[in-house]
Amino acid sequence: MEEIVFLDKRVLVVPVRPPNFPHTWREYTHTHADETIDRLRGATIAITNRVRIDAQVLDAVPTLRLVAVLGTGYDHIDVPACVERGVSVFNERDWTVSLPEHVFALILALRRQLLSYRQVVEDGTWGRSNAYAMLLDPLPRALAGGTMGLIGYGALARKVETIAVAFGMKVLIAERKGATEMRPGRTPFDEVMAQSDVLVILCPLNNETRDMVGEKELATMPSDALVINGARGGIVDEAALAAAVRSGKLGGAAADALVDEPPKNGSPLVGQDLPNIIVTPHVSWVSIESLETLADQLIGNLEAFIEGTPRNLITSH
Repeated sequence: MEEIVFLDKRVLVVPVRPPNFPHTWREYTHTHADETIDRLRGATIAITNRVRIDAQVLDAVPTLRLVAVLGTGYDHIDVPACVERGVSVFNERDWTVSLPEHVFALILALRRQLLSYRQVVEDGTWGRSNAYAMLLDPLPRALAGGTMGLIGYGALARKVETIAVAFGMKVLIAERKGATEMRPGRTPFDEVMAQSDVLVILCPLNNETRDMVGEKELATMPSDALVINGARGGIVDEAALAAAVRSGKLGGAAADALVDEPPKNGSPLVGQDLPNIIVTPHVSWVSIESLETLADQLIGNLEAFIEGTPRNLITSH
């Protein structure tokens, strides 16, 4: 009998079918860090979206043998500690149809200056003018004919690439920063930074990618370029990004994730009162369709693990 504990079901607001193996199921809307151990006592399977599982938790819950990550990012899981203790970890992959759409919603809102144009309509500026069309400076830039740089090239980035090509963009796939050898189809990281009209970040957050894009890297980009962070906060230096946009060294920036979430103590990207900085509250993955796929994949992966044919494993023993 498997003892399953879902630590933070709040984000999964669609029906979840029960697994087809003998089990008990306990779920919590949200779990604070100081509640994790007590709630997991006796559990063999933990499901977590963003609740941290570290060595302290693992040592306190020796019955645990599987951590199921409800999502793709797993920077909140101490994977080496899991490997050391023989605890398997899997995540969900290629489940959100929404993230590529959200990325382009941000790109188009910035490129077409939607916030500025909406403002002149709402505040009456257009109504007081004598022209049928109101043009703001700088003029919007088309995506067609431009260059998109992609940092990260997983399933979601490939979907973003497909959409970019449909818009008539050239797409460059960045090689790892500092790499001396190029994989087929990759472009040196520094060249991608220098050539991108739109830079989209879709890589995992880890020791290699933390603070990967900072003041130095941003300074090499075209002055009207956009930076879109569709991955985790911490990959881009938020202060450097905000400063580059405010000073006119970049055309705009958007992020769907911040270093601190929620930003209770503020963020350099929040409160700038600039129409060319957009922050959304970590919702790029959200849609009814995406959540239904996520729920189905979670249960299917649990069943595959119990059947001895695990999928999407992050650990190996």
